[in-house]
Amino acid sequence: MKIAYLINQYPLINHSFIRREIAGLEACGIPVARFSIRSCSHEPVEKADKLELEKTRSILGVGIIGLFLATLRVVLSRPIRFVKALGLTFKIGWRSDRGCLRNLIYLAEACVLLDWLLDLGITQVHAHFGTNSTTVAMLCHALGGPPYSFTIHGPEEFDKATILGLDEKIQRSSFVVAISSFGKSQLYRWCNRQYWSKIHVIHCTVDEIFLRTPRVSVPEQPRFVCVGRLAEQKGHLVLIEAVARLAAEGLQFKLVLVGDGPLRSEIESMIARFGLENHVEIIGWASNSEVKQQILNSRAMVLSSFAEGLPVVIMEALALGRPVITTHVAGVPELVEDRKCGWLVTPGSVEALTVAMRTALQSPVETLEQMGKAGATLIAQRHNITIEAEKLAALFQSETERSPQKVAIKPEVAEVASLPRITTTKSS
Repeated sequence: MKIAYLINQYPLINHSFIRREIAGLEACGIPVARFSIRSCSHEPVEKADKLELEKTRSILGVGIIGLFLATLRVVLSRPIRFVKALGLTFKIGWRSDRGCLRNLIYLAEACVLLDWLLDLGITQVHAHFGTNSTTVAMLCHALGGPPYSFTIHGPEEFDKATILGLDEKIQRSSFVVAISSFGKSQLYRWCNRQYWSKIHVIHCTVDEIFLRTPRVSVPEQPRFVCVGRLAEQKGHLVLIEAVARLAAEGLQFKLVLVGDGPLRSEIESMIARFGLENHVEIIGWASNSEVKQQILNSRAMVLSSFAEGLPVVIMEALALGRPVITTHVAGVPELVEDRKCGWLVTPGSVEALTVAMRTALQSPVETLEQMGKAGATLIAQRHNITIEAEKLAALFQSETERSPQKVAIKPEVAEVASLPRITTTKSS
């Protein structure tokens, strides 16, 4: 058994959970090849991500000529399968928000991937996110490549289930992973009941630097931290309004925003408009160690999201013994038990968020310590990399035993032997 992982861009700073998952599978004795559709050679800042980058092969690194040659090779060697895959491409392309042309590009990417997978003798492809990476894995399978499975995170996949063709992807897959029970229930909505048995819950996990950090007491300093991309779905504008209300009450505190994104300028304008320069600081993207320190320096972490999957940053905060103030959306209640390890508030409610933040500021340190301890215990039990990797490895093993067929390695017609092979260096 040899697995290939396919991600749109890998390794990104906010995809460390995928790196941990791969490492967990390899610890189980399963070789994993890494493939990324787009290169992110300018992105990694963590040493571990840089090492992953060296092991990762970028499909679009072959260039336009490479895409053309790979497609021609498949047309000549597998004409019937190519025609069927082309039909599937148009089927999902007509209802896609990206149109048929973009999906034809995905088909060319699948041709490149097929060549590489056959060379390596890959037995299963696993994609993360139900977007274009899973589309490419599905089309590669239609071309005669190995079976595929994929992990759904949300919320994007749930918002665009129809135009992403989730029903088709689930139907053709060997199995599907949801990262929360909520996610599993959403997938039930978008596929025929006969495919429900394919859907399994495997949780994301927390980096060891968060799990093994010696317990640090909650500080007396009135400080919050919010870690996440500065984008609409994270609800930062509601959070700034809540900060403004608390500041108007004369409360002394500081909120540190860790992250960057398209909403930064609007957030900065809002901070200036309310005169909150002494209350809010934006520090941009940060490494794992920097995020860890920012969380430890806070009394609580705040995440005011309108939509989520299952935020790893909440796991990180709880693992470090910090209570979390967050919204009652998606799988978040599976992480945060209200008033036990944090506070759950109504999404979009400035009033509810203000009350929770005020409570955290006025609560004794001993109370926050108890909440943090309860959260750390929950994370240790439910988000252990060894346990979750073993569950995923069992799914791969089960699929191999159920479908032991071998993938052909040699092309089916002699003519393709004259075509140049498509090769790239890692992460080109």
